[in-house]
Amino acid sequence: MRPCIRAEVRVDGVVQGVGFRPFVHRLATDLGVRGLVGNDERGVFIEVEGASGAVAAFVRAVRDRPPPLAVVDRVTSREIPATGEPGFRIVPSTGAGRGRALISADVATCDDCLRELSDPADRRYGYPFINCTACGPRFTIVLSSPYDRAGTTMASFPMCGACAREYHDPASRRFHAQPVCCPACGPRLRLAGASLRELPGDPLAGAAALLRRGRVLAVKGIGGYHLAARARDERAVSALRARKHREDRPFALMAADLAAARRLCDVGPAEERLLTGRARPIVLLGRRADAEIAPGVAPGARSLGVMLPYSPLHHLLLRLFAEPIVLTSGNLSDEPIAYTDEAAFERLRGVADAFLTHDRPIHTRTDDSVVRVFRGRELPIRRSRGHVPFPLPLARGPRRPVLGCGAELKHTFCLAEGDRAFVSHHIGDLANYETLRSFTEGVRHFERLFGVRPEVVAHDLHPEYLSTKYALEREDAELVGVQHHHAHIASCLADNGAEGPVIGVAFDGLGYGLDGTLWGGEFLVACLGGFRRAGHLAPVPMPGGAAAIRQPWRMAAAYLGDGTPGAAGVAGRNAARWEAVVAMAARGVSAPPTSSAGRLFDAVAAIVIGRDTVSYEGQAAVELERIADPAELRAYPCRLLDALSPPDGPLIAAPVPLPGARPGVPDLARVPDLADVPDLPGVPDPLRIPHLPGGGFAAAGRDLVEAAAADVRAGVAAPLVSARFHNGVARLILDGCLRVREGTGLGTVALSGGVFQNLFLLERACVLLEDHGFTVLLHRRVPPNDGGISLGQVAVAAARLRHAGDA
Repeated sequence: MRPCIRAEVRVDGVVQGVGFRPFVHRLATDLGVRGLVGNDERGVFIEVEGASGAVAAFVRAVRDRPPPLAVVDRVTSREIPATGEPGFRIVPSTGAGRGRALISADVATCDDCLRELSDPADRRYGYPFINCTACGPRFTIVLSSPYDRAGTTMASFPMCGACAREYHDPASRRFHAQPVCCPACGPRLRLAGASLRELPGDPLAGAAALLRRGRVLAVKGIGGYHLAARARDERAVSALRARKHREDRPFALMAADLAAARRLCDVGPAEERLLTGRARPIVLLGRRADAEIAPGVAPGARSLGVMLPYSPLHHLLLRLFAEPIVLTSGNLSDEPIAYTDEAAFERLRGVADAFLTHDRPIHTRTDDSVVRVFRGRELPIRRSRGHVPFPLPLARGPRRPVLGCGAELKHTFCLAEGDRAFVSHHIGDLANYETLRSFTEGVRHFERLFGVRPEVVAHDLHPEYLSTKYALEREDAELVGVQHHHAHIASCLADNGAEGPVIGVAFDGLGYGLDGTLWGGEFLVACLGGFRRAGHLAPVPMPGGAAAIRQPWRMAAAYLGDGTPGAAGVAGRNAARWEAVVAMAARGVSAPPTSSAGRLFDAVAAIVIGRDTVSYEGQAAVELERIADPAELRAYPCRLLDALSPPDGPLIAAPVPLPGARPGVPDLARVPDLADVPDLPGVPDPLRIPHLPGGGFAAAGRDLVEAAAADVRAGVAAPLVSARFHNGVARLILDGCLRVREGTGLGTVALSGGVFQNLFLLERACVLLEDHGFTVLLHRRVPPNDGGISLGQVAVAAARLRHAGDA
């Protein structure tokens, strides 16, 4: 073996913005090897020269012992001619090709930086923008790839001599830390009043004083503006609610540290890991009875959304103001979070009394992530800051680049190529121009950042979704329509690295069905490539259409009709319109049929807790879950009836092509019976469900509604009624899955859809299914709600491309 060799090494993964080049430089110095390291549009490239054993040890360490923030997907190496080069150096980045390098998510302030922040002898003492290679802003400041200062919003802040020396010093923690800065050269904090005139004095001390006086403060964070108020001050909280037009939805809180969070909520080991991890999401925690917060923070809620400081600005503010603060998105109701200074000043001047802001631009608005803990594991509710843009692995990725356009609510999009899926940050509800623009600009940014130009665009079937209209307007790609609930189940499969077939239970608010009706309580036999509707909740009319979503009492009227006059008071409370709405439902006039599980929960919430109107999506179901008695084991029965609708036929994926289909473009929206597909073993005959006539079964949701109404009329306490209803839905899920298993032999169940954010229902459904021998797949990295739809669309499109023999 030659005594000296040179190897060319390539490292793929999340290796930019995580201190990888400084790590490589230190490793090379320790091992006595020579060469170079740099960033390019694909990742990190290295040339290393030295004794063969040292070079081999170097490559092993790069692969097995990367920096803490790095995610190494692949390390490849090949021998090249030795050059005799002296020393080891970091070379300038190159970016001649398409950007494919993976960018780190924003990372919470590390312990080393926090120590410096608190050290009066340190030159960054009290500096609200301190960072290093292990922490700080990443995704939200990146303009382009490769990740270098010139390609971030820090480009306008030239480094001072002291910062430049650290940046170029291999022994420094800030060696090649792109956002490095200090009070002499970096961003500057300022406090401005509602008139936008700068207020005198220390901005942080002034901000803390305003909070103590009960003022509402707009705070510019990592991914956008927040609105802050003193959490113990009911007047301040009420003022924030009134100005923000947020009637009932709970506010998130920020606590100074873990001890402060424990004074508000019960914090177990899993919750502690999430609260203190580098992503620092909002964690939904069980509320302590003695939590000292204003009633208006989370009216009637048993849980609180709590996060810990994740930027140095937050740490400093919470040290000066040693109480929990409300920290909610800086927007008005239904608007996206404000992230530019201009938008914040324009839209929040009527909400905030003052602005704690700075001059470092945010390039990509990014809301806080939200999670719950279920059975000791993370259950995402909103995947955003701290997680995006880390890619999700695809067990079988698309053969051509695919864009999943997502749904309408809780919108995300997903860009996928090869075995990686880039699910976007939370965009919000596509209800206005500003949110739609955030979606379209986000797609363009991801395409540039990751060098992926989609050749296939997957979309929801609902013709009025703005995401669908966007897809139909793209003339540079083939279209794939994906049914909403199939996307839910495919998302759960992709999240678990599975392909199916499985029994998919998709329970949510609404989704456009193959028959043109609104689905939402679905039992599917599904794999990634297609599905068959095996059963569903029996359809009921939605009197007034969208009005029935805003007014749950209408769903109670649709379920109960005239047969139960004065049912639990709901008819009496709405006497002026009850008969007209019942008649509307009976005639089917302006009352589209739906099999929605969400609307079933709405009806019961109106009857049991008097929730006749809602101010945010899912409110009725959330409040119904909140009161359920966990000790109650009885369940309302629910019959499974043979469906009266015609059979749905073979395993299918979409109805006739949507308007806008282009001549000459292959129709990937329709897939033949998967019995004809050779590369999915075990799929054929079990999927035919021969003994389920009429297209499967229909679950009589009215049984549950009438049972709840009868108990309420009999004076049964609401917590017991709620628990019996939830237990009945869990039993319905089991009975439906047993019936499908009887016809197919399938023993794995995938649970998806927004209804499965309900932990009371989820726990009981899982226990029943597991007790009867089912394997249950749950979401782990993307939400079960519509925030995971885009991943499911990509997974379905990838499978159809394979089935179509796409080259």
